[in-house]
Amino acid sequence: MEFTLNGAPLVVHVADLTVAGWTGRDPEAIRHHIEELAEIGVAPPSTVPLYYRTAAALLTQENRIQVVGGGTSGEVEPFLLAKDGVLHIGLASDHTDRDLEAHSVALSKQACAKPVARELWLFEEVAGHLDALELRSWIKEDAAGDWIPYQDGKVGSIRPLADLIEGSGLDVARERGDCTAMLCGTLGAIGGVRPAAAFRMELRDPVLGRSIGHSYDITVLPIVA
Repeated sequence: MEFTLNGAPLVVHVADLTVAGWTGRDPEAIRHHIEELAEIGVAPPSTVPLYYRTAAALLTQENRIQVVGGGTSGEVEPFLLAKDGVLHIGLASDHTDRDLEAHSVALSKQACAKPVARELWLFEEVAGHLDALELRSWIKEDAAGDWIPYQDGKVGSIRPLADLIEGSGLDVARERGDCTAMLCGTLGAIGGVRPAAAFRMELRDPVLGRSIGHSYDITVLPIVA
């Protein structure tokens, strides 16, 4: 994969990918997310947070993904990437098969591509104001429709990223110099979790006045019995 870092290309080969789940900082926010997923049949987690290992090949920077069936949806998340001992932050969507999630969250995380924005920032540049970083997403419920606000909040509503880095083992991998990545959890959905024809997301830094964005279309493939 090729990213842009401070205007220069950064080519990486991600060896390991972790998707952190149930990462809300506020217990009430976690309860809300558990309840909204329970409405679509997802069992509550055994503990929080949980760290799901998924195939690194799921990461994609394409503007279109293909999914099987109409029961999938995106989630805007901070994206952490460790390369050569240096930590970076970016933006990704934990696109998930909600129908499969009702049977196994771990398998649902493996079923869909994980779109990633093409720009990264150095983690050290935002470490002092991480909680102020803003996350937003929008969806088109049909291809010809308008963008509808879907998620809106701050990284401060997610468990401290330092805790997730330690809990996932990303800190150990970073010290070894491994190229590893993690999606760090999401926000509640405005109007409930639901599928869409297109997904747009943004990570905004109000302190340094910059943002990272990405959007992608979702092509639904038929379920063949």
